[in-house]
Amino acid sequence: MAVQWYPGHMHKAQKAISEVMPQVDLLIEVLDARIPCSSENPAIASLRGDKPCIKVLSKSDLADPQVTAEWQTWLEQERGVKTFPTTTDEPGRIRQLVELCRKMAPDKIAKGKNITVMIVGIPNVGKSTLINILAERTIARTGNEPAVTKNQQRINLGDGVVLLDTPGILWPKIENPNSSYRLAATGAIKNTAMAFDDVGFFVIDYLRQAYPELLRSHFDLEHLADSELEILEQAGVRRGAIRSGGRVDMNRICEMLINELRAGKMGRISMETPAMIRLEQAEVAAAQAKKAELAAERKRQFKKGKRESDGSDRQQQAEKSKKPRV
Repeated sequence: MAVQWYPGHMHKAQKAISEVMPQVDLLIEVLDARIPCSSENPAIASLRGDKPCIKVLSKSDLADPQVTAEWQTWLEQERGVKTFPTTTDEPGRIRQLVELCRKMAPDKIAKGKNITVMIVGIPNVGKSTLINILAERTIARTGNEPAVTKNQQRINLGDGVVLLDTPGILWPKIENPNSSYRLAATGAIKNTAMAFDDVGFFVIDYLRQAYPELLRSHFDLEHLADSELEILEQAGVRRGAIRSGGRVDMNRICEMLINELRAGKMGRISMETPAMIRLEQAEVAAAQAKKAELAAERKRQFKKGKRESDGSDRQQQAEKSKKPRV
């Protein structure tokens, strides 16, 4: 399922980022540590060019620490990239970002000039909370719903670092359907964009493979059933999510599941790994290549049909012109 989610202010934000990028020395890109790839806007990489970048892995206290370490290795393979796992419960650590910015732009510091740092990220990854901690005052409005920040603003952090905030932006179309589900599961996409039960089935399918013991323990189950539907029915019975007539209310138990996953009540869970993403990216590339091939073939067939039609029309005209006039 490919989700298209591109409100008007996000389009304006991306345009504004592109216009101001030449003035920027360094980027801070805030990612959700549970889904570092799915929460990374591919447009940012093209806009950034070769500028250095700190990828902040927010909400790292909710993510599997072993998987987060794998992601750090993966992300830092890119030239000029440093990773910085953190959580909003660590204000002292977050303030270390200012010094890291200074280290990554030594030429500016040597010349006594301010470093212009742009902070970017998709909605609801914790960007506004991070800004407030860095500024040591409430500047950015925060909220549990995505797309809270609407306008750019400049914030002087002191020590020669000026921070340029931007609204959270998603890209026009999410090609990887699994990324759509992960964004919905972690709250980056509004609840109205995808149905709870649809996302719930995806989450259960992943958890029963990647974190079966956490799933079983969380819902206090003696054993896990063999299918997503059966597991949700087990969980629904345990939680009392029952409709009249004794049937499990799937929407209700899926909503419980997703809210508890987002809050970290199920344990430290990462929803994707580098190995998974490598495989999925290859599958998406193959699907796109096949789609392009089919489109090219349709275009060829259309042109061929048009040529044959034009040739037939010309032949009919020629035959008509040969007929003797009465």
